Amino acid sequence: MPPKADPQLHSSLAGVPRETLDRLRQYQALLEKWQRAINLVGPATIPDAWNRHFIDSTQLLSLLPHSPATLYDLGCGAGFPGLVLAMMCPDLSVTLIESDQKKCAFLATVSHETKTEVKILTTRIEAAAETLPPPDIITARALAALPLLLTYIKPWAEANPNLICIFPKGAQAAAEIEAAQEIAGFDVKQQPSQTDSVAQILVLSNILYK
Repeated sequence: MPPKADPQLHSSLAGVPRETLDRLRQYQALLEKWQRAINLVGPATIPDAWNRHFIDSTQLLSLLPHSPATLYDLGCGAGFPGLVLAMMCPDLSVTLIESDQKKCAFLATVSHETKTEVKILTTRIEAAAETLPPPDIITARALAALPLLLTYIKPWAEANPNLICIFPKGAQAAAEIEAAQEIAGFDVKQQPSQTDSVAQILVLSNILYK
């Protein structure tokens, strides 16, 4: 396995406190350890996990509001991007929603060992949408196509007109936007990914269902 990249070499981590960098390194070590027992992320991504998962998550930080806010990370799997954002932004109230119990056990371990405060819910997104109050921000990474994501978040979007959704997407982002416009109208900003030349980060607001 190639040596881990120095986090300080990436611009998205400029000025990040040493304690936060240490937590991220500890998180990466736990990911590599647990990956041997359960499939947390694609096995081929482990040698470059720092860029593929951690840096890929930190680039969402610039898209968050500056004031304290609540964030739900849907189908968060191994915690990307929600758990990384919780480490990077202590004022952010993060809830990780994941139906797989083993992955939630991993999330709880990382949260405990890195002293990162998050809420972890072992439940399906549909059930969470029926019971949880609407957040300020929703994230989801590698979970589903945009039309299905809009279906998942409908109760929250209708309850909070100011909801912001931040969805990293791949090369099919434009096609997903077009398909999603059959379900709802929305404003969308597209930011090029720093870690994938064909990927985009979609920021949706003013979501109105048809």
